[in-house]
Amino acid sequence: MLHDVRGPLVRQLAESDAPRRYWHMGDEDGRAWLFESVEGDGEHWAVRQVEVGADRAARRYWWRRLQDDDGFLTDQPLEIWELTEITAAAFEAVWAAAG
Repeated sequence: MLHDVRGPLVRQLAESDAPRRYWHMGDEDGRAWLFESVEGDGEHWAVRQVEVGADRAARRYWWRRLQDDDGFLTDQPLEIWELTEITAAAFEAVWAAAG
């Protein structure tokens, strides 16, 4: 496996004082994705992500855990027009429950 160089960049965004926004999307199979994003270079980059499978198993990704055998923190800017904005509290509740 190649060394993933995203960690320092994601960490820098995550630890910045930049404003956060929170997003949700789901699919017809019952899966859901939640994101915490920070804007950089005019794009929204995910700094934390929760994936919830149709079986309700949840996985968390952030700079300390960019990927595993089941998934990964998105490496592309978020297409926010495809997402629904949610509250920080809603994101944090799912993040904590997935912990």
